Amino acid sequence: MYTGSCLCGTVRYEVDGPFAMMANCHCSMCRKHHGAMFSTFVSAPDSGFRWVSGQDNIETYPSSEQGRRPFCRTCGSVTPMLLSAMSLVLIPAGNLQDDPGLRPQMHMFTGSRAAWYPITDGLPQHEGYPPQFGGGAGLDRPQPPTLPGVTHGSCLCGAVEWELTGKPERMQNCHCSRCRRARSAAHATNAFYMREQLSWLRGESEVRSYSLPAAKYFGQDFCRHCGSPVPRVAAATGRAVVPCGGLDTDPGMKPLGHIFATSRAPWFEITDGLPQWEAYPARA
Repeated sequence: MYTGSCLCGTVRYEVDGPFAMMANCHCSMCRKHHGAMFSTFVSAPDSGFRWVSGQDNIETYPSSEQGRRPFCRTCGSVTPMLLSAMSLVLIPAGNLQDDPGLRPQMHMFTGSRAAWYPITDGLPQHEGYPPQFGGGAGLDRPQPPTLPGVTHGSCLCGAVEWELTGKPERMQNCHCSRCRRARSAAHATNAFYMREQLSWLRGESEVRSYSLPAAKYFGQDFCRHCGSPVPRVAAATGRAVVPCGGLDTDPGMKPLGHIFATSRAPWFEITDGLPQWEAYPARA
């Protein structure tokens, strides 16, 4: 039996193993919904899945005619998707508290991946759905115009939009357990800007904030309609922490390295050759 939970711990669940599949998805919808550069899901028969608590705290955003994107309304973490027609449950691997005993088997929707975030492992890559899922390219999302010196971002439903002027101070992949549970992914990729570089275009009033009680600074801001993580301004530093999965255009920088690398998920392998730090680097 395996257990999982959202960041705030309200939504908890159990699932019997073994898992059938693990895949990384790079589609723009997953990137926005998770606020990460890709999502990782594991599948299992729904007969072995049980909600332990918090099922009534789950919001669901209809991202397409068939797609439903569930998330915790308190902290924004992505929650499991029950596919009754297929007798399956899809669980975001970043929220599992145990090693699922499985490793990613493929990358899906690589045709939609962010051009500035390369895939460096040797796993099979599929531009859309893999053949065992019927193939096909999925849904295309309209791209905003590219403006020199401006990076555009938005949530999945489009209720919240923002712009960032100039390049970020730095960008890091964070593997701490808090980031993994918040983004429901292998790791978070955050860009750090000065507050003055961030402009809200619409929807700032639609943002919910969650501050983790046990942490001095950590929290997550997200769209209350679709659950997508959005920029969070840290009052203590005056900087905006931007979830890179929500970016629509190239920020002009790539991740500088991996922080809290010793806390990485047991099922994720770092293969990009970037520097790795046990915690924060000297100039984090």
